[in-house]
Amino acid sequence: MLKKINTPFTEMMNIDFPIIAAPMFLVSNEELVSQASEAGGIGTFPALNYRPIEKYAEALKKIKSQTKKPIGVNIIVNKSNTRQNDDLKVALDHGVDLFITSLGSPKDVIKEAHKNGAKVFCDVTNLDHALKVQDLGADGVIAVGAGAGGHAGPISPLVLIPWLKTRMQIPIIAAGGISHGSMIAACLALGASGVSIGTRFIASKEAQVDEAYKNAIISSTPEDIVMTTRVSGTPAAVINTPYVQKLGTDLPWAFKVLKENKLTKKYMVPLIHLMGMKSLEEAAMKPTWKTVWTAGQSVGLVEEILTVQEIYKKLISEYDESVKHLSGLGLE
Repeated sequence: MLKKINTPFTEMMNIDFPIIAAPMFLVSNEELVSQASEAGGIGTFPALNYRPIEKYAEALKKIKSQTKKPIGVNIIVNKSNTRQNDDLKVALDHGVDLFITSLGSPKDVIKEAHKNGAKVFCDVTNLDHALKVQDLGADGVIAVGAGAGGHAGPISPLVLIPWLKTRMQIPIIAAGGISHGSMIAACLALGASGVSIGTRFIASKEAQVDEAYKNAIISSTPEDIVMTTRVSGTPAAVINTPYVQKLGTDLPWAFKVLKENKLTKKYMVPLIHLMGMKSLEEAAMKPTWKTVWTAGQSVGLVEEILTVQEIYKKLISEYDESVKHLSGLGLE
């Protein structure tokens, strides 16, 4: 069993394995985060998983009591998140080591995090955005490719990672469609310094979502994942449940018009996000006929519910086997 995988990301964060337990809305809780860090990777969670903000501070305190190893927080940095400055301050006060930013400019997070010695990685789906955050001083990017759960990017990881690598001087973390150690090996071979894994950890014993959600992860195939704009206004990957089929995957015509209009856009985007968060919350905690479960195409390789530590051990063992297999092919 490997004791360490050395990459620029593991060295930067002082961790053993370049595997982030991705920040998942409603799924990532204190136990999942702390156990991922204890396993040698790094556990992360969205700040908005805890409302009001006092509960967020309590969660950070609890995580810090369960692990002394690095942890991370995801902050949405667009204008719809009125809590972002407070979320950042509370996290810094509790010694958070890694910030993952999404859906906006990370400028302020980078500036404040660096004062504390924390690192900032930014979600990107293309080279243009990646270069912008690199210029702002980001420590790395999370390349969200096709196949990811939630807000997936449109480009295949096979193309996205090497493409970013041609112009990036900072570490690249691969995200999207990763649930097996062979996929980690492939991502590192493409030039990534690590991976961010979400869907696999939904089917963990620590995840406090309804068992029906976990079982749906196990029983679904890649063909069961569809993209919908109905959840947040931005294309998001979900399991194609009967409710999603009935709802359709496009925003209603009126919503589209208001979202694209310059005068109404700033009001509609937060409203659509809020409505999406409500529907996801209901689905994750108490499945009804209105079931909307986010997941990525990697569901196809998730076959059982394991503890977070067991998932890490399995991923690392699979990675080791894959690297040895490739080494055995050799060059004549």
